[in-house]
Amino acid sequence: MTERLDGGVWQEVPSPFCGIASDDLTIEVSGQHVRVVENGDAVTIAGFETPITDTAPQIKGKAVSLSQAVEHIAGLLRESQQTVISGLATDLNGARAAMALADKNRATVDHMNSNGAFRNLLVLQDTGWMTTTLAEVKNRVDLLLIVGSDIETSFPRFFERMVWNKDNLFDQDIASRQVVYLGRAPSGDASTSPSGKKAEVMACDDADLPEVLSVLRALVAGRNMQAEQVGGIAINDLAQLAARLKQAKYSVVTWEAGALDFEHAETSVQMMCEMIKDLNAETRCNGLPLGGKDGDVTVNQVAAWQSGYPVRTNFNRGYPDYDPYLSDSLRMLAEEEVDTLIWVSSFDIKRTPPSTNATTIVLGRSGMTFEQQPEVFIPVGTPGIDHIGRAFRTDGVVSIPLRQLRDSGLPSTFEVLSAVEQAL
Repeated sequence: MTERLDGGVWQEVPSPFCGIASDDLTIEVSGQHVRVVENGDAVTIAGFETPITDTAPQIKGKAVSLSQAVEHIAGLLRESQQTVISGLATDLNGARAAMALADKNRATVDHMNSNGAFRNLLVLQDTGWMTTTLAEVKNRVDLLLIVGSDIETSFPRFFERMVWNKDNLFDQDIASRQVVYLGRAPSGDASTSPSGKKAEVMACDDADLPEVLSVLRALVAGRNMQAEQVGGIAINDLAQLAARLKQAKYSVVTWEAGALDFEHAETSVQMMCEMIKDLNAETRCNGLPLGGKDGDVTVNQVAAWQSGYPVRTNFNRGYPDYDPYLSDSLRMLAEEEVDTLIWVSSFDIKRTPPSTNATTIVLGRSGMTFEQQPEVFIPVGTPGIDHIGRAFRTDGVVSIPLRQLRDSGLPSTFEVLSAVEQAL
């Protein structure tokens, strides 16, 4: 439980930035200044220590009151023929408010990370999958296969907390755990065991991953291969990997969908998921899709609760109409199907809206700068720093309570979007 000590120091603070919801941070707060004292990493330090600069809402670059900005947004939405609410880097309550506003304004909702997220969602909808939780990985994994992803860049403490953790529930010999990279090599040493054993790397180009995964699944199924190599990897090496997966007591196949940036990458995700099902005929194996950054898992959870569908859902007809192609916000903006864009980005000042001819409204973190000045910019608070909230971690089974660490006076995304809905 998050606890505040004397001198403005908070212990056991959860991170809304890292996706795996590291909840052991020590944070020092002095006025508006926030500093990570213990257990920080590149992702969490950048997230917590971004300074507050602008605090006043703006219309066309000029400072206004919050009520003036809200009324101006409401006026724009009344005239809008097609509104898109995107970005959606927010917490659970912010997502609820976005869905409510989309329903009232008959808008489309999408997330800035949807291109990656749908590489997973399309597979889940089409053939289903078998996935595990972070707690299961931490306590049970004996062979971890990482596919096409350098996860320590995006999730710097994943290995420290989930693979090389000091304690587990079943007295497993942590040093015996095996880590194998298929595709990309790791960028650092986080995957190296405490005893100094480095991860194995079976490197190939992203373009070769679909073929490599097809061969690996065939080998798991006991098929014979006439070729000697695929994607630069020897078939014998893949056969040994297939045998190790079948011999493992609890293997986990993990990937970061956002990193699988090649054509039809969802078919490679599907190949992994079907291989996992095959392995479970004889042993235990599960998938672990990694995400949860910028609120993408949280927003899709809320969208599913409230509409029955993930994002890329349109309310134009007065009810939820889900279409992952037609409601792709980037496609809609590129083809000028949108006249008003509401962009929400409360975590990262670098996640600014795409260039567009649509009238743009930004609810963003203080400190954002824009190549194209939005019609309205409202600096909003960051969940877990400026106001309380909840956010789902990457496995989608736990919502992390976020505490308010300082009083910045910035409104939450929920407060702003709820005010706009009421003004309509």
